[in-house]
Amino acid sequence: MTDIRYDGRVAIVTGAGAGLGRSHALFLASRGAKVVVNDLGGSVDGTGGSGKAADDVVAEIRAAGGEAVANYDAVGTPETGKSIVQTALDTWGQVDILINNAGILRDKSFAKVDAPDFQAVIDVHLMGAVWCTHAAWPVMQERGYGRVVMTTSAAGMFGNFGQANYGAAKLGMVGLMNALKQEGRKSNITVHTVAPIAGTRMTKGIVPDQVFEALKPELITPVIGWFVAEENEETGHIIECGAGYYSKVEMVEGLGHHFGPSAAVTPEDLKANWGTITDMSGARPFPSAMEAIGAVFAGLPKE
Repeated sequence: MTDIRYDGRVAIVTGAGAGLGRSHALFLASRGAKVVVNDLGGSVDGTGGSGKAADDVVAEIRAAGGEAVANYDAVGTPETGKSIVQTALDTWGQVDILINNAGILRDKSFAKVDAPDFQAVIDVHLMGAVWCTHAAWPVMQERGYGRVVMTTSAAGMFGNFGQANYGAAKLGMVGLMNALKQEGRKSNITVHTVAPIAGTRMTKGIVPDQVFEALKPELITPVIGWFVAEENEETGHIIECGAGYYSKVEMVEGLGHHFGPSAAVTPEDLKANWGTITDMSGARPFPSAMEAIGAVFAGLPKE
């Protein structure tokens, strides 16, 4: 089997100073990509900062014969998104791959979370992905090529106690992907989402040590490698993965119940038909919002 390579491609990996981002950056560089290693170098909650984390990964890449440059911007604003992308443009003149990986944690139950802690998590995860992608998007459009990856979480897709801020941000990234997968098609830009379960400093102490050791970040990176491969022209997949497990996740809709547009539907009608309305045995995914809306209209009387 021929190796998938990224020769001639320029990649940006946010939050690449440790954990998943470091693994992604090292792998892409080992397969020929030139890599912008972005990392603020702060703590898990996003405070502080140091250039050492990004510099160390750049040094690893260069020691192995690869090409890399560091960027120390905190993601989350239009200005920093532009600055991160500009680092790639100033160094190599292009951007082909963007891995939106940067993240922080400020876990609190919803009743106890304050506005700064909620907003900070939204800013890093969701708005970081928004503004980095927004800055890279026109460059990719002009080149007629791009590979973008979002990083979601089971906490966003399925829920987790004490992570309302994190979950909201992570599911927001799926919504962002769903819009961009439509807009990117004509420019050969694909957008995918990975949902990793990995042993990093963000999960240290949350899972038992034996489980933590099995959740190697290096077992997440192959999904990134396939998502951003030139050979992969599909778009819009969500893949959950961890400890060697890989599975597609989809948002699906049941077959539902049509009362018809002329029915005077009451809460009592919904109660009586609740079993049919909530039956997921015939559930199916929709490739776009328009197809989902079409399912609503499918029950209308035919003229």
